[in-house]
Amino acid sequence: MKEKIIIVDENDNIIGTKNRESIELGDIYRVSALWISNSKNQILIAKRSINKKNDPGKWGPAVSGTVERKEGYWENIIKETEEEIGIDLEKYNFKEIDKIRVKGKYNFFCQWYFLEEDLEIDKLVLQGDEVDKIMWINKKDFENRLKTNPEEYTISMPQHFAFLKKY
Repeated sequence: MKEKIIIVDENDNIIGTKNRESIELGDIYRVSALWISNSKNQILIAKRSINKKNDPGKWGPAVSGTVERKEGYWENIIKETEEEIGIDLEKYNFKEIDKIRVKGKYNFFCQWYFLEEDLEIDKLVLQGDEVDKIMWINKKDFENRLKTNPEEYTISMPQHFAFLKKY
């Protein structure tokens, strides 16, 4: 069965669904993203699989995923976290923090979630077709790397990080 993606208007109102491979440049869709930080002021970032269609092999948030038909942002981030890094997010005190609109090569609304937890990354189970690797990185080091090597990160990462600095 082909994956159906929710398509929305400029105000994030659902206007229909499309097969993932049928998404066009003008389509606006929904994405959920989870930022994880720890007590050492580090954030967890994930390197996308080289086989991903969008931003292959680039670093992004710990978890992210496109919202599918019959899902909301909340259900999507719970599902994606379990799939991509093997965590049952419902066992943690995570919170919804904000939603932004990303415009450019890809057009989507991104609902952010935040979890502060000292996770041991060697105990996480990565889904290979989604995530190649994960790492903790100090926020200041991350900011410097994002400025000096932006090509290593997903296209929306500067917008993500501008917001993340508040947390």
